[in-house]
Amino acid sequence: MRKPQLLIHNGKPIFYMDFSEMKELTDIKNLISESAEYIRSQPEHSLITLTNLKNMHFNSEIKELFSDFIKKNKPHIKSSAVIGLSGLQQFVYNGIMKITGRNIRSFENINTAKDWLTSK
Repeated sequence: MRKPQLLIHNGKPIFYMDFSEMKELTDIKNLISESAEYIRSQPEHSLITLTNLKNMHFNSEIKELFSDFIKKNKPHIKSSAVIGLSGLQQFVYNGIMKITGRNIRSFENINTAKDWLTSK
């Protein structure tokens, strides 16, 4: 099972969740659950997060899982970014941002995302 991890970039910790290439609902649920536990244990507006969604399977159930996950994490997040979105994923992502009231910036690659996250 894939685990979330803390990356250090420019001396700042980034909570990284790698959903790339995930196709099984169980794997996605497990990573969301483990990530939520850590995120929601952090002080308000303290956490920087980065999520990789490259080639992850999306369906309506996964969309609902992510919507709930993102909405409930909001109080603990200082800034967030996502990488790996393409085509239909971008469309679903835009819908999730509207539903959750979050503004999670999308980037083409991980280094640009990490630079942006740590520049704030």
